[in-house]
Amino acid sequence: MPMNPAEIEELIKTGIPDAKVTIEDLRGDGDHYAAYIVSEAFRGKNRVQQHQMVYSALQGRMGNELHALALQTSVPTEE
Repeated sequence: MPMNPAEIEELIKTGIPDAKVTIEDLRGDGDHYAAYIVSEAFRGKNRVQQHQMVYSALQGRMGNELHALALQTSVPTEE
């Protein structure tokens, strides 16, 4: 059963509490998403480590309920 965007966002925010999360349904099928995540917790970590943090927050749903998730992660910019 596909996951809805709100559920994906909630899991990420639970695992990475300061995260600013934007979820986009890429195909309109509820199965292929892009996630844009900004978090101070990513600072000092390389891209692979950042993505591992997100996958961990998804609690094993990646590849099961969540078929495809394109990730873009970054730290907050100072303005």
